[in-house]
Amino acid sequence: MTRLSAIVPATNDPPTIERCVAALADADELIVVDSASAPGPAAARNEGAARATGDVLVFVDADVVAHRDALARIRAAFEADPDLAALFGSYDDEPEDPGVVSGFRNLLHHHVHQTAAGSATTFWAGLGAIRRDVFEARGGFDAGRYPYPSVEDIDLGLRVSAAGGRIRLDPTIQGTHLKRWTLAGMLHTDFARRGVPWAELLLDRSGGSTALNLGWPHRLSALVVLAAVASRRRRVAAASIVAFVALNADFYGLLLRQRGPLHAAAGIGLHALHHLAGIAAVPTAIVRRARVG
Repeated sequence: MTRLSAIVPATNDPPTIERCVAALADADELIVVDSASAPGPAAARNEGAARATGDVLVFVDADVVAHRDALARIRAAFEADPDLAALFGSYDDEPEDPGVVSGFRNLLHHHVHQTAAGSATTFWAGLGAIRRDVFEARGGFDAGRYPYPSVEDIDLGLRVSAAGGRIRLDPTIQGTHLKRWTLAGMLHTDFARRGVPWAELLLDRSGGSTALNLGWPHRLSALVVLAAVASRRRRVAAASIVAFVALNADFYGLLLRQRGPLHAAAGIGLHALHHLAGIAAVPTAIVRRARVG
């Protein structure tokens, strides 16, 4: 039987750790990392991986409560496919915090992962698993480049896939996200912690990607949001807004079903801000890369 080592980074003394750990009782080995040699979750996960003895490393964020069948699904996937290098899942559609921003941000993540099942070139360490030998061969997470929560898991996934490792997104592997989002925190994350570093990764590799948040519907959404904001013609702006809503109707329908009409309406504006933060990240990344070069 494939042995699973569950690793939870907990160097910031998270208040949700007990609930997270309780959901991982079926792991063959559970490693909670409360101190590491460097700051950030990348270093903490590397520390946990160095202690692990299992065949597969299962990374779970301390604010995620894995569903009861998550570990069983992970084990079955690796046993059924000996060539599978890594696997990751999704947040569920019932985020705990009742806030508008929390509902939007968590359900957006859920929607993106639920609609992107199958082969992937990236990785997600919120609830993701990777064979220990593959992790070690690729050097683990880049704790030096990412001393704070960022795109360290995406970076690892790109390195694994570039080396020929197969990664799969299985949206049936789910966990409940307990995080409370604020508007300021969301915009800071979307721009500084995710947008700019992700754009820098793509620039470093001199290639495009259509994975997850970089899929064509998301790119088109960003373009029409930009058109709505930049256009001085009301008809163009109005048409752009209509196109934006149409492109993302499935997601707004999810917000409506799960959170009601007020959250769905607010979600349109929050979604626009999310895309604008991503748009602003691109020139920032280009300038930063030019200065380094």
